[in-house]
Amino acid sequence: MSMTDTLERTAGSAADAAAAEPLVRIQQLSKQFGSGAHPVRAVDNVSFDIFPGETLGLVGESGSGKSTIGRLLTRLIEPTAGSLQYRKDGQVVDLAHLSQRELRPLRSDIQIIFQDPYASLNPRMRIRDVLGEALSTHGMATGAARQKRIEELLEQVGLRPEHAERFPHEFSGGQRQRIGIARALAVQPRFIVADEPLSALDVSIQAQVVNLLGDLKDRLGLTLLFISHDLDVVEYLCDRVVVLYLGRVVEVAPTEALYARPRHPYTQALLAAAPIPDPAQRRTIPLLSGDLPSPKNPPSGCVFRTRCPQAESQCAQADMQLRAVGGSHTGHLQACWKVQD
Repeated sequence: MSMTDTLERTAGSAADAAAAEPLVRIQQLSKQFGSGAHPVRAVDNVSFDIFPGETLGLVGESGSGKSTIGRLLTRLIEPTAGSLQYRKDGQVVDLAHLSQRELRPLRSDIQIIFQDPYASLNPRMRIRDVLGEALSTHGMATGAARQKRIEELLEQVGLRPEHAERFPHEFSGGQRQRIGIARALAVQPRFIVADEPLSALDVSIQAQVVNLLGDLKDRLGLTLLFISHDLDVVEYLCDRVVVLYLGRVVEVAPTEALYARPRHPYTQALLAAAPIPDPAQRRTIPLLSGDLPSPKNPPSGCVFRTRCPQAESQCAQADMQLRAVGGSHTGHLQACWKVQD
């Protein structure tokens, strides 16, 4: 059985889509920046599925390739290799190999919410123009219908219709992110990439935006790729989680299973690094030491071996293939050769 077959057969249980085909299938996706003998390998042979109606979390340290994958999925940057299969009306198209003209009809299906809500909004445009631009570009509404749709979008994200006449600098950070969400929703997408949408917000505001995303996802039937470094939010919001390290997938699992029993040493260390509310509680897993290796010259074998407390000499030659653990029905995959179950 190929790894693609394994991913397809095991990944759907947590998404309430046991019989569904993936909405998005990423296969052997790679992105290199630069050229020569040592290009930056930002994403290195990544494969995973995203099922209709699920929220998939994508986690890892800064520099792991999370945002690069999000930009590849939306074709804001071009992949070096691999495929980005997207299912629409029963047909599968490879987004990675479509021209910009061929992509245009699909742009309304796939939208992105950016990390920095202020930088992603034109400071010279009123909010009615920010939201209306998307509607006009895709020919979805004009005149009175356009104005009505703008008011509906603002209300959907918890803002008032009169906010349409303001400029971005007149809003708080949380309100600006709500506008970014409204802009993504304007063209009625099926799939949204949320690229660390909480990182620029205060903690008190983060909870409001998380609840908003969860409510909109359920109410509108959206599929969501949620990119974040906040493991608590991922546990709360996501159905499944993909763990990245140095541009490679090291573990994929339903959220409950991953947090209850992480299998890969990197996932264990990542979860152990999360703050512990009880100061009397002791950590049982050592924290990560050392810096992330350079993506220009990643370690041979297992790329995590230079920081892994369990590393052995064999890890320098070991492959990084995902393997099912706990039985193929669990949807739990990990890439450490030492983990047997």
